[in-house]
Amino acid sequence: MGGVTVLTASYAGAASAPAYARLAGLAAELPGELLVRRDAGWPVLVYDDVAEAIAAAADLREAASLVPAGELLRIALHAAPTVAPAVRHAEQLLAIANPGQTLLTATTVAGLADAFTDLGVHRLRDLGSAERILELTATTEPLRSLDQVPNNLPVMFTSFVGRQTQVAALRTQLSGNRLVTLTGPGGSGKTRLAAQTAAQLAERWPDGVWWVDLSALTDAGQIPEAVAAAIGLLVESGDRLLLGQLRTKRALICLDNCEHIIDGVADFVLALHTGCPEISVLATSREPLDLAGEAVWRVPALAPDEARALFVERAGTEFPESEQAIRSICLRLDGIPLALELAAARVRTLTPEQIEAGLSDRFGLLTKNVRGVAARQQTLAASIGWSYELLSPEEREVFQRLAVFAGGFTLDAAAAVCDVVLEDFARLVDKSLVVAEGGRYRLLETIREYAAARLAEAGETDRTRSRHLDHYLTVAETAEPLLDVDREAWRARIEPDRENYRAALEYGLHADDPERGRRLAAALRWLWNLQATGNEGIGYLRRAIERAPDDRSLLQARLLYGYATVADTVDPFGYDAAGRGLALATELGDDRLRSLFLALVAVGEFFTDFQKAWDLTAEGVRLAGDNEPARNANIALQCVLLSLWDRHDELRPLLERAVDGLISSGERGIATTVLTVWAESLMSTGEPSKAVEVAERALAAAEPLGDFHRVGAARGQLATLLVRTGRLNEARELMRPLLELAETAGAVVSNLGQVMGLISYWSGEYDAAVEWVARETAADGPLAETFVPAMLLPSVAAAMRAGGRDPGEVLERAVVLARRYNLPRILADALDQLGRIAMVAQPDKAADLLHQALTIRVDHGLRTYVIDSLESLALLANHTNRPADAARLAAAAAAARTDLGLATPPDHPDLPTSDEPPLPLDEAVAYARRTRGARGRPSSGWASLTPTEQQVVDLAVEGLSNPEIGERLFMSRGTVKTHLAHVYAKLGVANRTELASLKKT
Repeated sequence: MGGVTVLTASYAGAASAPAYARLAGLAAELPGELLVRRDAGWPVLVYDDVAEAIAAAADLREAASLVPAGELLRIALHAAPTVAPAVRHAEQLLAIANPGQTLLTATTVAGLADAFTDLGVHRLRDLGSAERILELTATTEPLRSLDQVPNNLPVMFTSFVGRQTQVAALRTQLSGNRLVTLTGPGGSGKTRLAAQTAAQLAERWPDGVWWVDLSALTDAGQIPEAVAAAIGLLVESGDRLLLGQLRTKRALICLDNCEHIIDGVADFVLALHTGCPEISVLATSREPLDLAGEAVWRVPALAPDEARALFVERAGTEFPESEQAIRSICLRLDGIPLALELAAARVRTLTPEQIEAGLSDRFGLLTKNVRGVAARQQTLAASIGWSYELLSPEEREVFQRLAVFAGGFTLDAAAAVCDVVLEDFARLVDKSLVVAEGGRYRLLETIREYAAARLAEAGETDRTRSRHLDHYLTVAETAEPLLDVDREAWRARIEPDRENYRAALEYGLHADDPERGRRLAAALRWLWNLQATGNEGIGYLRRAIERAPDDRSLLQARLLYGYATVADTVDPFGYDAAGRGLALATELGDDRLRSLFLALVAVGEFFTDFQKAWDLTAEGVRLAGDNEPARNANIALQCVLLSLWDRHDELRPLLERAVDGLISSGERGIATTVLTVWAESLMSTGEPSKAVEVAERALAAAEPLGDFHRVGAARGQLATLLVRTGRLNEARELMRPLLELAETAGAVVSNLGQVMGLISYWSGEYDAAVEWVARETAADGPLAETFVPAMLLPSVAAAMRAGGRDPGEVLERAVVLARRYNLPRILADALDQLGRIAMVAQPDKAADLLHQALTIRVDHGLRTYVIDSLESLALLANHTNRPADAARLAAAAAAARTDLGLATPPDHPDLPTSDEPPLPLDEAVAYARRTRGARGRPSSGWASLTPTEQQVVDLAVEGLSNPEIGERLFMSRGTVKTHLAHVYAKLGVANRTELASLKKT
């Protein structure tokens, strides 16, 4: 490959001075140029020929095997165009080697026919990109590369030059201090030094080294979000959830660029150190955090030799004839890395002597004592100012205007805001004033601040920020239609510029005329449903609403809608945006917006009045017409209601249409809810395996949102289904992260009590099962009069009964709530358990209760729960000395469980067995109903009526129609008609009139 090949060797671990003396002697016997080095005790040899270097490595390995400690020797080879970078890289390679290994980089052996062992791609501690590593001999030990420790340390595309003494000192500081802050002026190399130190010490923190760049943050409240995103943790507003997740971790968190939100960083680090005893922090800032126990490390300038090496390496070539000029440049720039790099970038057009002269002309203006500005800042300002002066007038204008961007920007944005010409922009990138990163661009913060100051001096700040707002308003409003058809595409277009939108919103909402800011807030409403930034979003939206509190325009209605959608999961009762918005949309005659608001108002009514919620959504569907997003918003809640009402035949068509529309448009939040409803419906109606598949889809839909509440609900639903299908351990593992969040951070996880209560019950931990849902089911609790306790009480009763406690009162309360909210499955569960309780003392009453439960389950297609009814009736038959009936029903139930893939509850009763082939489920139901006559009920007259038939009679006499009776008793109108036919036959009447007359007598 040309250039040179470097061979370096050392011992792994601590070796004695005599051992290194022997190594030096062995190296001296090898061919190659032995470098004389003052900073290392191990040999480095340079070769012009790669093959010769490889042969020398083999000879050194063989010679070392004959001397003490030779088995500890490790060797590394690397080829590069020049000696200095080759040596640095070879030593980085050596650092990851194990005893007895001889490592080579892939570039070193390119084109050679020798056989080497390919060890795969690894990342060295110099923070460069991962590269392929090979071994001259085969060993089994894994390389000690950076990949062995969880981390997100940034990839550095330039080498780390010098500062070895400082790295060593910082390693010592981090060994004895949990908080080390690197301070110094912008451009002094704080970031690179911190990253390099973290990389070298990564193995000290088994739970990872995590890099968090704070430069784009505009508010201290965003710090937990940034940290959680870097580590890959769930996040919600505030730091409680994050601290809970980190409480037991051993990790290093590197907070870079803290100075602009220093107070907030200090508060966050204090909370972190108070609640997370094994978390260490390495911070970079222009000033200390001023916290007790903080070790402050002031980053010095590069030593003269280090500064020279940095300049030459960044320039890309040696200048033997310009050595004096280079030394002068390094001295006059005070060894500040950013200044040196800016100067080195000029060698494409200027000689070192011209650069030195340019510094003389311009440095003199900025080296005088300027009050209030530190000397280091003066020096850095001089270097940037000199670079700025070298720009053409057109380049300067563009450079100044770029200061208004936050967190990066695209070329299109730069063109729109700055009137940028591609050639001028390219020169700014080439001169290192603009950083190019994968199709996006940014200014280093120090340079951005310098550009902002020049923009202010030119009196152009307000005008440029206004153009910045105009551009991002145009982008947001142009993208807004995607919210109805492809939210993933909307997200891809908007999300990368989140920081620019924050900056534009701040400017727009503070302006004397807030109209543009209000429009932008309305267009960005869905942004705050991502990454759990809801509290921030409703802050912007509320400010936008209150900048024009008396406005009655469509814009105000859109803002209210945005607020209501975000607040739905963040602060649903804090501000009646939905009600206000519905009134305004009605006033404006906007049916689509009315439909959307009706769905949101219905959500507010949902917990206490199902029928009102249904009526609102029905009106919403009517108003939506052909508008799919508005229609789906209402249908989603209708799906929830139909599922609770167990009207599954009506539910399925709505589910399929709603899911398709929601998924195709990228509306992941509502899609997750609808998919969980679908999964529960499938479980209830006898398709548990398909239910698990749909629940897995729900979780997959929720996870990209990073929304703690949606992910928690989806995990809970899937865990519930896994329990019911016999995968209890998988369910526990699925819930473990959420359980840890609740226990360590006090997070409120959707349905956590219900799911963990179910897991406890199926684990045979009956008291724990009751305790998990105690708050939600308390008779005097905040949810007591909502439908929530009803959903949980039958499970509570089952756990109590299994644990030997009397659940009678709990079940009676469940019946009352289930009837109030029209919850057939819950009512059947409660009646079934009441029947089991009454079985011994009141078998007739038990039969009535159990058959009521069976009828409800059959009428509503609840095939999974029909199995429970058959088992209860088998138990009753066994108690009433009908063993043959008991065995037949038990066998049918057991077979159905097996066929559907359902687990057997831990408190399942012992039932008689049968050698007969089991009846199919439907035949078993018919058999159970036929054998009910064994109790001796007469065939005619009032006494012949079943409890259900008596209820039908009472409601018919009251004047209710068949559909009304069916709704009241949770059965279809066809079932009502059948019951009435049986009643007429038993009582010898022909119609309702005769029935009413007979009832009166």
